[in-house]
Amino acid sequence: MSDFVVENRIWNRAEVLPRKALRALQLRRLRRQLEQAARVPFYRERMAKAKLTPQSLKSLDDLRRLPFTVKDDLRRNYPLGLCAVPRAELARIHGSSGTTGSSTFVGYTRKDLATWAELCARFLTSGGLRPEHTVQIAFGYGLFTGGFGLHYGVERVGAALIPAAAGNTARQIRLLRDLEVDVLVCTPSYALVIAEGLAEAGTGPHALHLRYGHLGAEPWTEDMRVKIEQQLGILAFNNYGLSEVIGPGVSGECPLRNGMHIQEDHFIVECVNPETLEPVAEGEVGELVFTSLTKEACPVLRYRTRDLASLNSEPCPCGRTGVRMSRVTGRTDDMLIIRGVNVFPLQVEEALLGVAGTAPHYMIIVDRPGNLDEATVQVEIQPGSFSDEMRAMQALRERIDRALQANTGIRFHVELVRPQSLERHLGKAVHVRDLRRDKGLL
Repeated sequence: MSDFVVENRIWNRAEVLPRKALRALQLRRLRRQLEQAARVPFYRERMAKAKLTPQSLKSLDDLRRLPFTVKDDLRRNYPLGLCAVPRAELARIHGSSGTTGSSTFVGYTRKDLATWAELCARFLTSGGLRPEHTVQIAFGYGLFTGGFGLHYGVERVGAALIPAAAGNTARQIRLLRDLEVDVLVCTPSYALVIAEGLAEAGTGPHALHLRYGHLGAEPWTEDMRVKIEQQLGILAFNNYGLSEVIGPGVSGECPLRNGMHIQEDHFIVECVNPETLEPVAEGEVGELVFTSLTKEACPVLRYRTRDLASLNSEPCPCGRTGVRMSRVTGRTDDMLIIRGVNVFPLQVEEALLGVAGTAPHYMIIVDRPGNLDEATVQVEIQPGSFSDEMRAMQALRERIDRALQANTGIRFHVELVRPQSLERHLGKAVHVRDLRRDKGLL
């Protein structure tokens, strides 16, 4: 793990507003956001049915009178039916990755882009970024919001930027080394691919100038953070965002790295039971729901993210007053039901990372050849742990089997595969193949 220390720097005084002042600001901004949303026929109709107007909004609790917005609402209004400004006022159009269905599009005005840059600058600064640093962005540039959002944030801070984009790991390592990069921005899974590339080249983190990593765009475990920090010699920071809300910048970690501070001057967050849709108690895992407060082009009201996490409103020693969200523990649409048991891919990852000798690369394959579900986990073995001795591999397989049962409650068939044999992904990692869906059994 890195020995670097992050000074607690606040980018903007809005991050440390007293809670009472923050709530008052949210209420003022919510009234203006409702005015903006009323320009969209979809939201205007919903507000009319709920008999809610900007003038009748007396408290933040009144927001709950509105129904939730879901991904299918965006799809039904494809491509830009939820846009609140004329097309001539749009400065940028981004889209979701479409990993759980068809893509959806989100527009940005110039003011929206400035807000986006501000939000990313906040969590980058809290995670160690300084104007004198050099940053390498190894995210894809395109419809995906990750690359551009972090790009804007880095420029807002004033640091030098290398828009390396995704892919060509050998070139990524060469840039990191030759340009003495301080900060790496990419997905957690790609950070591990870069670490593998270093090891294959016969070198290690000592050859790099890296200090920090800002990693996001996919759920990852604390164990994976430890591996990344060990293999790259950095401090790794988590951040959260999604295209439908704005992109990266919704929340990010402070130097204490005990939850991600939500930028509550720009977003209202709720945490609900995904089945009953009722609020959950603080600290309890539920589905995150966001309402934007300052978006011009595409405001969102009570958007169900499908992301599962918990909230913590206790004061943080760093001084930031925004409520903290935990790591995303999974997505409601990523949940696998195997023989009646709910299983999330992150549970499998957590179990595997706790077994010495396994690499953080795996594939879950679920099938139903007869009447019962069958689940297989293909697990890569670390180069130094792979053996031709059957007894050693069987012992490792049994350790993995016990860990998986303890973490998920079900029995998987464990397949040990050679190092580097599973596909590497430049963007969001893919860890599940559900053959039941392909067969029309779900």
